[in-house]
Order: sequence, then C-alpha cells, then structure tokens
Amino acid sequence: MNTHMVYDADMRIAGVDEVGRGPLAGPVIAAAVILDPARPIAGLADSKKLSEKKRLLLADKIRHSALAWAIGRVDHTEIDRINILQASLLAMQMAIEALTLTPDHVMVDGNQCPRIIFSVEAVVRGDQTVPVISAASILAKVVRDEEMTALESIYPGYGFARHKGYPTADHLLALQELGICPIHRRSFAPVNRLI
Repeated sequence: MNTHMVYDADMRIAGVDEVGRGPLAGPVIAAAVILDPARPIAGLADSKKLSEKKRLLLADKIRHSALAWAIGRVDHTEIDRINILQASLLAMQMAIEALTLTPDHVMVDGNQCPRIIFSVEAVVRGDQTVPVISAASILAKVVRDEEMTALESIYPGYGFARHKGYPTADHLLALQELGICPIHRRSFAPVNRLI
C-alpha cells in the first residue's frame, strides 16, 4: 500500500467498495467507478447514510456522468466456499477488471486490497471521505438492493425486499418458521444452525 501517493489531475482514479458482507442471504456486490473530474457529482456520501431516494438519484447520475463504472458479483454458493472476506475481495477484483477504462490508481474502501495488477491503496472509511469510493458504495448498494427486492418474489415470506438479507429480527423469525431457502449462506451461523 502506497501512503505517499501523489495525485495528478489527469490520473484516472478508480474508487471501489462492496456491499453485502453482513447479510445471511444473497450475493456480495462490488462496484468500481472512475469519475469524470469535469463533471463533479454533488452529494456523494457513504451509501448507508443516504436515503433510498437519494441513493437512486445519485446512482443514476453516477451511471450517466462517470467515465467508467462496473459491477462485480459473487453469489452465496461461492461465499460459502471461499468465505465472505475472500468473496468481497473477489467481487472488488471483478469490478475493477470489468472497467472499460484502465485506472492509473485504485482506491479501495476498508483495510485490505484485492489482488489486481494496478497501483492500489486501502482507505479505511473511504466511503465517507473519498468521493470516488462513495460513488462506488452507492452504486453497489443500489444494485444489490434491487437484486434482493427482485428475489422477494421468488422466495416470498422472508422479507428480502425490506431487510435485503440482513439478520433483522423478522428475518431470523422467518428463518425459524420457513427454514432456509436456496439463496441463504449456509456458512453463516444463524443459517448453519438450521441445517
């Protein structure tokens, strides 16, 4: 990790973040974004601190004005196979590698970097302090929330549209009553106990 990075105005900086480490069901989704310095987006912040309406508006702006963006996705079966940390890093790597523009430098939210061929640094709480990482966190959250909402109709009764797979009281109750469904992560303790 290079902590003395000197940023040039012409550098293509990719911001990367993932969403979905904590849920008991569904995929982990990462986004990589290269913003256009000529088209700044106002209001970028940690996706968890924004209302759903604001996130959707910002996600739309990011998709339309970023120089490049891409999504990486690792599903529940792979999460169970390689563990959630490795799955998160893999999703980030996939998102970065799917970018249509080559980044000069990559800034990742958190304290660990995925294995990539580019110059990379980890930024703790980067989703709160680095706009390009905030943009990635917003995009990843919107994509994952949409997917979990769609899964509600395939697996009704669990409340996926509401809690997005996170271990809320009503999700844990639904697990007790309905048992596990195909998208539950079997390696996670509350699910594993029911197997």
